[in-house]
Amino acid sequence: MSYQTDNIFARILRGELPCVKVYEDAHTIAFMDIMPQAEGHLLVIPREGAASLLDLSAEAARETIVVVQKLARAAKQAFDAPGIQVVQMNGSAAGQTVFHCHFHVIPRQEDAPLRAHATEPVPTERLEALAQKVRAALAQT
Repeated sequence: MSYQTDNIFARILRGELPCVKVYEDAHTIAFMDIMPQAEGHLLVIPREGAASLLDLSAEAARETIVVVQKLARAAKQAFDAPGIQVVQMNGSAAGQTVFHCHFHVIPRQEDAPLRAHATEPVPTERLEALAQKVRAALAQT
């Protein structure tokens, strides 16, 4: 699959669209999902343009998974989550809706069902409050 530079995550990386950012470095950016499946749902994306994990360079994959792990630990602490779900989809048949490689980091609570993927937007103010918790947890590590 060829990479389309007009996808929403590419536009976020270029600063054309806003996001509620929780972390960034030279290789990745992490931000709150605007239609979360659970409270604290984060997205981690590589800065490298790749439609899926299968298209991502080995270096970018290594850098990104390290950040996924860092954000998973922070989300677990920030939301006192007994579990963390990490989801990565490749292709529309797998449920991918934005064709820029990305990882979902979803704090999970016992017996709390997930909301449907990409269906219920959350106000930016609420996302910012949740992001503050993640940033505080990151600062403690």
